[in-house]
Amino acid sequence: MNLRVMPALQAERAREAGESRLRLQTAMRLRWFGIVGQLATVCYVYFGLGFKFNFGICLALIAATAWLNVILRLRYPARTRLSTQLATSLLTFDILQLAALLYLTGGVENPFVFLIVAPVTVSAATLPLFNTLALGALAAATAVILSITYYPLPWYSTSTFELPAIYNIGVLTSVLAGMLFLALYVWRLAKEARQMAEALAATEMVLAREQQLHALDGLAAAAAHELGTPLSTITVVAKELAREAAPGSSMAEDVALLQSQAQRCREILRKLTRGPTEPDPLHARISVRELLEETAAPYRGFSVKIDISAAAIEGGDQPNPEPVGERRPGVVYGLANLVENAVDFAQARVEITATWSAREIVVSIRDDGPGVPPLVLDALGEPYITTRPSRHMERGADGEPSGMGLGFFIAKTLLERSGAVVELENRKPPEHGAVAKVTWPRDVFEQRRIAPMTLGEDSEHSIS
Repeated sequence: MNLRVMPALQAERAREAGESRLRLQTAMRLRWFGIVGQLATVCYVYFGLGFKFNFGICLALIAATAWLNVILRLRYPARTRLSTQLATSLLTFDILQLAALLYLTGGVENPFVFLIVAPVTVSAATLPLFNTLALGALAAATAVILSITYYPLPWYSTSTFELPAIYNIGVLTSVLAGMLFLALYVWRLAKEARQMAEALAATEMVLAREQQLHALDGLAAAAAHELGTPLSTITVVAKELAREAAPGSSMAEDVALLQSQAQRCREILRKLTRGPTEPDPLHARISVRELLEETAAPYRGFSVKIDISAAAIEGGDQPNPEPVGERRPGVVYGLANLVENAVDFAQARVEITATWSAREIVVSIRDDGPGVPPLVLDALGEPYITTRPSRHMERGADGEPSGMGLGFFIAKTLLERSGAVVELENRKPPEHGAVAKVTWPRDVFEQRRIAPMTLGEDSEHSIS
């Protein structure tokens, strides 16, 4: 889809590629929460329960985390968005620090071993997939090591606490399974939230551009209104000069030229102040066949053949002429996008058919391509769902497809705003390919939008 907003969004993506979605303030608060919890736990076990373990080394590990927070706070502003590399390094430190504490306090026998999934979950929500996979692999490796070698779990001196090996394997399995589930779940939620935010950003850009166009329309109308009065004066003066000029003289020719140019200016002002619901009369109305020919014209001449047919549904005694409706840019764009998708997927042929009755108009666009995967079929029409073939998809510098998957979403939205119902399905075997069907109630397709009197009409009365 060739939208003007795409370069801006792609530039924004490139700018944010080196940044994570993790703010320093958030990372520090989570780490301080962990520091307080770790310190309270080791102190309670050592002093409250009287269990003996490497208390000094554990305090040193907790202090190292606290000093890291202090250094980061002095080095960066609190609202800084961490780079992907720095955020990955900090989460790596958190995994190793927690693994060291667990190693000194019972390994997988420690009830807090499940906390090792926390850094991976944070990564899934804020970092790219590759970084999350790397951190997940590190956390899984440390969990495996902690199930094999570790200092005994702190316990009463009069007895020894030792769990069966099969139980430790079960704990390890639960940690790995929980890590995988939480990471995938959080990553999916973050991805959907990111896509929705980008879709909203694209919509805001389109709306901003439309507001600018409306502002230009307002300036044009204001300019036309201001020019109407002096142009009216020029017209009146030209008429007076025409009465005084001798017929056939050079002055009469000049006055006639002045009147013709004043008339031309009036026509220009009328075009400038034509309302958005008052299209060019030459192209205001368009038949169904003409609509299909216009939407398919840019895609002819390629290796894919496009066949167009339009006919009334037989039946009934009343005549059924070809429907003629307003030429709406949104309808033309929406149908053109469906034709473009069909041409992209087709192997040799695209069939565009239109049928109409006294009640409805149906436009079907069929291709002979592979069809739409069943898992994608129900989701098409949502933002960022795309199956465009790679031969038509440009790729960015990072090797990822630059297409945003908004084409069908916007086309469907525009067509539905015109009163149509859009359906997408696969062709029935033995045929193969996809079918996009657009259905309008005939009265909706043929209705005329009533245009209010515009400033141009008012200006005409003031000039004449």
